[in-house]
Amino acid sequence: MSAFPEGFLWGGATAANQLEGGYQEGGRGLSIADALPGGKDRFKIVSQPDFDWTIDEAKYTYPNHMGIDFYHRYKEDIALFAEMGFKCYRFSIAWSRVFPNGDETEPNEVGLKFYDAVIDECLAHDIQPVITISHYELPLNLAKKYGGWKNHYLIEFYERFARTVLTRYADKVKYWMTFNEINSAAHFPVMGQGMVPSTGANDKKNVFQAWHNQFVASAKAVKIAHGLRKNLQVGCMILYATSYSYDSNPQNQLANLQQNQDFNYFCGDVQVRGEYPAYTKRLLAKYDLKFEDLQITDGELALLKQYPVDYIGFSYYMSMAVETTDQDTDTVAGNLMGGVKNPFLKASDWGWQIDPTGLRIALNELYDRYQKPLFVVENGLGAIDKPDKDFNVADDYRIDYLKQHIQAMAGAIADGVDLMGYTPWGCIDLVSASTGEMSKRYGFIYVDLDDQGHGTLDRYRKKSFYWYQDVIKNNGLEKKKPVKPKADPLNLNLD
Repeated sequence: MSAFPEGFLWGGATAANQLEGGYQEGGRGLSIADALPGGKDRFKIVSQPDFDWTIDEAKYTYPNHMGIDFYHRYKEDIALFAEMGFKCYRFSIAWSRVFPNGDETEPNEVGLKFYDAVIDECLAHDIQPVITISHYELPLNLAKKYGGWKNHYLIEFYERFARTVLTRYADKVKYWMTFNEINSAAHFPVMGQGMVPSTGANDKKNVFQAWHNQFVASAKAVKIAHGLRKNLQVGCMILYATSYSYDSNPQNQLANLQQNQDFNYFCGDVQVRGEYPAYTKRLLAKYDLKFEDLQITDGELALLKQYPVDYIGFSYYMSMAVETTDQDTDTVAGNLMGGVKNPFLKASDWGWQIDPTGLRIALNELYDRYQKPLFVVENGLGAIDKPDKDFNVADDYRIDYLKQHIQAMAGAIADGVDLMGYTPWGCIDLVSASTGEMSKRYGFIYVDLDDQGHGTLDRYRKKSFYWYQDVIKNNGLEKKKPVKPKADPLNLNLD
């Protein structure tokens, strides 16, 4: 019997800004992803004081513009997902395809018809859509004109967007998430909050105000969804990095406790429990802030309490170690969140430390804390794939990574965790959000496209494609066949 429950949602995950392309087709407006340069220095560039969201086509390449052309090839891609046996497919609706500038009062019907087609194609293959309403693709106009999510007006604009898509697809889509990796703004507010230094990203007051505005917007989306259909499930989505104290020094233990509160739990506590946690006071004080410094109304706090999310979606790629007593401890180069190097772990090609046991810990920690269903909506290995002349990719390293994390999920389910599903990130190769590269590949499907935008865009099944196909077919990792017992040497006829 499988460790995974019947009806477990096996699938894969993508985001519109990283795969759709067609960035000026169908009336779509520009998003913040269109203003991000390609390459490993993209975050360094947008962190400069003078970066102002100006798109300089001559200076940078913009791989997000092209993506992998899902806009024209979605039928082919969804058919490949169906061939793998996907039960669900997590994707996002590009806000600027529905409201090109973000602040219009009427949606773009051509953009909505595209998502009509994508959703219907999924359903035709018995694949349940799992939709992220906002996934690192804020309309560029809202970042430039309004300064991003620090502006209270964005609640109104998001509510209109959410109401539009929730109403249109309430009869077809059961599972939704409001904001992708909402807590990531603790380290890079450019993606989740649409803020850069020139618009106040370095002022933590703006980050906390932006979070509050997103919490309110999320609660409004839950209210809209539950008013449409009682069975609609709206989740939050957080970036979870299991955190360890580097050693048993009480100072590091305390620092690790606070790291968990401040990064892994804060946004979840508000969205799941419906209120700001007690440690908010300490967290704000780190930045010389008080709760009273934020623009928050009693009505908004009541809304948060009344409309918490239904489940917790989260991404898990790596764990972190916290060390505050020795400044000479080796650090990890690849983790966007920083942190010290854990000597017990290996790292990916991009320096992300691989820790499947940390996923089991994460699942237990989250379920113990919230007692609501969990959904692993991102997990995977970004690696350099080297196809042969026929575009075969023997990605055993990816299979090994995913196998270990699936085993960790099975262990968590055995621990008593209520786990809804698993959608590995980048189930088809797409543009990396952190580096703007195609060479950082996650998919089960190889896309012939390089970092300069050269290639046929043709799709090829990797070795992991067939492996994951078997995982879904077996509702988990196939168990070893039982070994037939040897004959009784004493001939005692023990039957």
